[in-house]
Amino acid sequence: MNFTDIIYEKKGGVARITINRPHVLNAFTNHTLEEMLEAFHDAGKDGSIGVIVLTGAGDRAFSAGGDVKWERAGGEEASWDRFPDVHNAIRCTLKPVIARINGYAIGGGHHLAYFCDLSIASERAIFGQNGPRVGSPADGFYVNYLVHVVGAKKAREIWYLCRRYTAQEALALGLVNAVVPHEQLDEEVDKWCREILDMSPTCIRILKASFERAFDHLRDLPFSIQRQLAPNFMGSEEQLEGQKAFLEKRKPDFSRFRR
Repeated sequence: MNFTDIIYEKKGGVARITINRPHVLNAFTNHTLEEMLEAFHDAGKDGSIGVIVLTGAGDRAFSAGGDVKWERAGGEEASWDRFPDVHNAIRCTLKPVIARINGYAIGGGHHLAYFCDLSIASERAIFGQNGPRVGSPADGFYVNYLVHVVGAKKAREIWYLCRRYTAQEALALGLVNAVVPHEQLDEEVDKWCREILDMSPTCIRILKASFERAFDHLRDLPFSIQRQLAPNFMGSEEQLEGQKAFLEKRKPDFSRFRR
């Protein structure tokens, strides 16, 4: 398998999927997602693999989410239609997926982190959503799943206010399982991998399937709430204001769209 946007490695029972776009804080395009999906499928069917680690290249970011510049350049042809598939691959691969969070986990990168079975964060990590701030209307499974991770009140706070949370704040919220000094991140992730690999692989598969069964009703939620409530939102002045403000590094002005 030849990849351009990710690094995929398998060693000692562990598959590592690294988003390899550090020049854009590991923001992803649809092509990146397609490569991730291929790697998840391969790791899932490989009997020698017991754990999957998902991370981002470099020391600055796990992932900053969707690449807005790529979307802007591609116009209507640019979409992240493989994003739901990657989320489902994380769920349906009956092997634990550990998020190794080495920096920013923002927007779609935050989704990926909180969808993983376990999350180990560097003390440098920063978490948060971007959707309402940049005019990106996430709905369905992405939003609902967070309620089961941090509770309804905090999930609404995270999505409505788009605040940033430190690693220690994320630990208190239940977004991550552990926080360690940055230089100890790999050692800690390896430790968790070894502990899982010491367990019965069949029991682990049964456990993951049992945990995920509780969320089957969420997986069936249609990703169409935006199309129902605001069918003309994409490409509208409101949506483009968020996108332009992000690219121009300024605060968006959504006030005129409230009327």
